[in-house]
Amino acid sequence: MSSVSPLSSVSKNVRQRVTPEEWEVRVKLAAAYRLAALFKWTDHIYTHFSARVPGPEEHFLINAFGLLFDEISASNLVKVDIDGTIVDDPTGLGINYAGYVIHSAIHGARPDLQAVLHTHTRDGIAVSAQRDGLLPISQHSIGFSGRVAYHGYEGIALDLDERERLVADLGDKSVLILRNHGLLTAGVSVEHAFQQLHGLERACNIQIAAQAGGNADLIFPPAEVVAKVEKQAEVFKSGDGPGVARHWDALIRQLERTDIEYKN
Repeated sequence: MSSVSPLSSVSKNVRQRVTPEEWEVRVKLAAAYRLAALFKWTDHIYTHFSARVPGPEEHFLINAFGLLFDEISASNLVKVDIDGTIVDDPTGLGINYAGYVIHSAIHGARPDLQAVLHTHTRDGIAVSAQRDGLLPISQHSIGFSGRVAYHGYEGIALDLDERERLVADLGDKSVLILRNHGLLTAGVSVEHAFQQLHGLERACNIQIAAQAGGNADLIFPPAEVVAKVEKQAEVFKSGDGPGVARHWDALIRQLERTDIEYKN
């Protein structure tokens, strides 16, 4: 006997009952989910991306627990408040509580950050499990020099009191490596957070590939070169430069060659 897909129950009038500003964020966040699926950054129905809902309420959008990333659309995102109360859940699936703990921590403490993206990729977790973390061995990773924070593993994120330590470890940064767990980037927009995640994932790919050389010694650029690149990369910190829009627009063109359902 076939079961009814939870997608079949999604309300068709979500767009009509939210503001144009919220709908725009919904579309961008749904695109981020679909792009993550396209790049194979997913962990089945686990991990989560979120974005703050424009307006005075402390609401944010996150994925319904049970949908694959390539099933996420603007209409089936769940709206939740900072205290964990579900405001709007078109699928009725609820949310991953661990996702709520992690994302509510950052949305509650950092109003400057509008989007929070978290992955469990193979190479991201591999780097998170290394004592020295992200190594300055590639142009990609050096671009994150001085910008990465680390949070020690405490088990599955089900304890609300972990939020305080997570926020303390993040500090004033927007890139966090969760030890033995995965990667997290945040940004002043969905586009900014995704650009950072794209670069961080690539840096981890390169590191694991370089280390696969066995006994081959890795070359670490001189400190003055690292400092130079760190200064050059400052343009990516704010998220309001033209490079963010250029990067995002290219991603959307790439996505829409095969997928336009995220907009629904």
